[in-house]
Amino acid sequence: MKFRFFFDHPVNDGRMEIVNPHPDHHPLHTVQKEKAIIFILAALQFLHILDFVIMMPLGPVFMESFHIGSAEFGFLVSAYTFSAGIFGFIGAFFLDRFDRKHALLTVYTGFAFGTLLCAFAPTYNTFLAARIIAGGFGGVIGALVLSIIGDIIPIFRRGLATGVVMSAFSVASVIGVPTGLYFANMYGWHFPFLALAILSFILLPVAARLLPRIRIHLDQRNDGDKKWDSIRTVFTRTSHYRSFAFMIALMFGGFTVIPFLSPYLVSNVGLTKEELPYIYFFGGLFTFFTSRIIGKLSDIYGKYPVYAILAVLSIIPVSLITSIGKTSLPVVVALTTVFMIIVSGRMVPAFAMVTSTVEPKIRGSFMSINSSIQQIASGAASFIAGLILTQEVDGSLTNFEFVGMLAVFSLLFSVYLASKIKIAEGPSS
Repeated sequence: MKFRFFFDHPVNDGRMEIVNPHPDHHPLHTVQKEKAIIFILAALQFLHILDFVIMMPLGPVFMESFHIGSAEFGFLVSAYTFSAGIFGFIGAFFLDRFDRKHALLTVYTGFAFGTLLCAFAPTYNTFLAARIIAGGFGGVIGALVLSIIGDIIPIFRRGLATGVVMSAFSVASVIGVPTGLYFANMYGWHFPFLALAILSFILLPVAARLLPRIRIHLDQRNDGDKKWDSIRTVFTRTSHYRSFAFMIALMFGGFTVIPFLSPYLVSNVGLTKEELPYIYFFGGLFTFFTSRIIGKLSDIYGKYPVYAILAVLSIIPVSLITSIGKTSLPVVVALTTVFMIIVSGRMVPAFAMVTSTVEPKIRGSFMSINSSIQQIASGAASFIAGLILTQEVDGSLTNFEFVGMLAVFSLLFSVYLASKIKIAEGPSS
């Protein structure tokens, strides 16, 4: 099945045609069908991201329930991302050999099962094991979602599409995190993971119905292509390593700070656990709209210029948020909202750039390797930050300002690395 876009010519009506040799599939998909595909991808991404981000505000709850410190909590976060990175790397050897739809549904089923295990984990060690299982499958989901966007959305509209899918983070923050915290406070921390698992299993048949078969990467292969040609190509192109280095700096610019934001706000800034939902609600509410705006700006003015501006601007909220002391709730909400708008907003042009550096036939393998590096880098970032931080007898965290310095350096370095990324040729690259 091949996707051919009429967006490439201004005289056309914006329809998307699927050239399919199988008579049992509809030959023509409109823009409405494309919107439905993006919607279901965003929904899948929403539950996947929520499973990860719910860990951040629940940090104080886990530290109290399991009687652990900041280092152990950092390892809980890192275990998920390290597992995602390892299995994402393994997935790179196989993703481009299967229909994108079937691959996505398979790994999402495994992710839902892993989240269900989290809901019934009775101890720190069993919960850690369940997070490793969920991360192993979850790490491949992001790569597949971005690969599908890269396959069916032309480059000059990809920023907007990426912004829509990545607004799942905002929806997770606005709706999912406050709701999860509410139920966690009411029924215990197990309940949010149970609800996530149930919703994931409900969404699977809907996704199976709405997503078309996506085989453009298979149709572009030649008969003489060898089994591991795609993975070999990923590792032998120098340009790909620029993207990988950029991804590492990108993750260190955010995930040194993000996992410990909630524990720091509670133990040092003076917020209560009941006030944490305000942070995620307002931050997510604003980023829901700004991520789409940033996506449009990326398409108009270019991915790199928009990313560079946002990365430099993010230095201000990162520096402030890692050094503040006792502060009133309205001031904290304003600061964290700006933090989320800019720090999460830079991810939209960043991922649009990275997705566009490779041609479709090896995009699955490339994005899986890239996702693997992303997950391992974010895990390493939170693990290193956990080692830098120390917890005092009164529960307060010290050295967070040094974590902020590491994030600032990574942000500046990422701007330089992003300037070295080259976009692949072709209208649908």
